[in-house]
Amino acid sequence: MNPVIDLLKSHRSIRKFRPEPVDQETVNQLVAAGQSAATSSFIQACTVIQVDDPEVRGQLMECTGGQVYVGSAPRFLVFCADMHRHQIACTMHDAEMRSGFTEQFLTASLDCALFAQNVVVAAESAGLGTVYIGGIRNQIQRVAELLELPELVYPVFGLCLGFPDQDPETKPRLPLESVLKHERYDDSQEREIIAAYDEEIREYYRTRTGGNKEMSWSEQISGMLVKEARPHMMDFLNSRGFLKK
Repeated sequence: MNPVIDLLKSHRSIRKFRPEPVDQETVNQLVAAGQSAATSSFIQACTVIQVDDPEVRGQLMECTGGQVYVGSAPRFLVFCADMHRHQIACTMHDAEMRSGFTEQFLTASLDCALFAQNVVVAAESAGLGTVYIGGIRNQIQRVAELLELPELVYPVFGLCLGFPDQDPETKPRLPLESVLKHERYDDSQEREIIAAYDEEIREYYRTRTGGNKEMSWSEQISGMLVKEARPHMMDFLNSRGFLKK
């Protein structure tokens, strides 16, 4: 329809990067683009931490289970949901901030995600590649300590950033009729839609891996969702002042 939509639909995760650096001014502009994302009630609850120290990068890589591109990407950013800044703003007016509400957790996390997606789109428009790193939540307490995060701040995900050294195919998404529903939630044809999509994904994996992997989307999801999903997160978030009421 237009170049922006074409760019959005061509998104791929990039995990191999050329060694050439991404200059600081480019990073600054990408983060400024992130700041222009929609923000709930002008709350602006995202803070980005740029990690350049190789030793810290190495420890963050360990926290993710050894995802080597965390250490090798030219730039690595950590996006944090941040209500600490708002606490400071309240003290500037001798106001006692009421924190710990689930709604505050949601708005801060959503603000962070919207901010980051603006950064990704801006980066891709400049010829850069990215990959989100949710694996920093595997050892989220250690990540918080490494980055010296105060109360009411938690790391949502990381982002590797650099010039691509690979050209992967775009991964097929669910059919539009599965995600765009009209007037009400109608799942009467969902099994059939998923079954057809399963075959598309199976062929995608078969082609991409030279036949070494054959798995459908529903198989992948069912295998993932029978396992615990970072059960430490609730206690961690409570300890940071989130999700108390």
